[in-house]
This record gives sequence, structure tokens and C-alpha cells, in this order.
Amino acid sequence: MDHGETSSIETPATRSAARHAGVWFAVWLVAGVALAFSLVDLPAFGILVLPFVLAGVVLLVVLHHLDRSAWGLLCGVGLLSLYVSYVQRKGPGVVTWHTATASRADTYLDPRPWLIAGLLLVLVGIGAFLWRQRRSA
Repeated sequence: MDHGETSSIETPATRSAARHAGVWFAVWLVAGVALAFSLVDLPAFGILVLPFVLAGVVLLVVLHHLDRSAWGLLCGVGLLSLYVSYVQRKGPGVVTWHTATASRADTYLDPRPWLIAGLLLVLVGIGAFLWRQRRSA
């Protein structure tokens, strides 16, 4: 056997640790979505939610520290950006519609910057999480 090779033995403890990291990644992801939503909607609803979200993020940092699962925060921000790009998919510009009883003109943003930012944030977050998890195993 070559001494330069390392064998990866999967034990119940390593499976549990990987599952544990995945759960914390999901918790950080929810925190990222909440943080991004409160910042995007700051003038209306976000000002009421932002103190609670910041307290939750600080609590996560204090109780759980910043480990590899904290990359979920980046993914959460990216998911909200992807959602905004989906909502704005008819843009950019003004889209008018008419029915028998109503008509309206809606203004949409260009969804491409939101899509690019969302994809980058999600891919970097997941990639960094997996890289750090593989490196620590």
C-alpha cells in the first residue's frame, strides 16, 4: 500500500458530523434569506424585522461560531436574489395587460443582474461549504 494515500473510512460518527453540518448550513441559509429580505425591504417591513434577524445572526455566531456551515448565509442571500430575478422575469421595462374589466401597466427591473448575483452567491456558498467539509474530513 502506498503511504501517500489516505483512506477515508466512514463511521457513524463521521456520518453524524456531516449531517450535523448540513443542518447548521440550513440554519445559516434561513438566516441569510431573512437578513437579505430585511435589508431589501428595509423601508417598509425590514425595519421591524432587522433587529431580530441581526440578534439571531449574532446568537448563531456566539453559540455556533463561524465554521464551514456559515457559508449558508451567503447561499441564503443568493436564494433571495434568485427569487427577485424570477419575479422580475418580464423585465426590463413596462409591461401592460388588459382584461375585460381591468388594465394595468407594471414596471419590471432587469432580472439578469439579480440572476447572475444569485447564481454566484449560491454556487460559491455551496462550493465553499463542500470544499471545507471535504478538507476537514
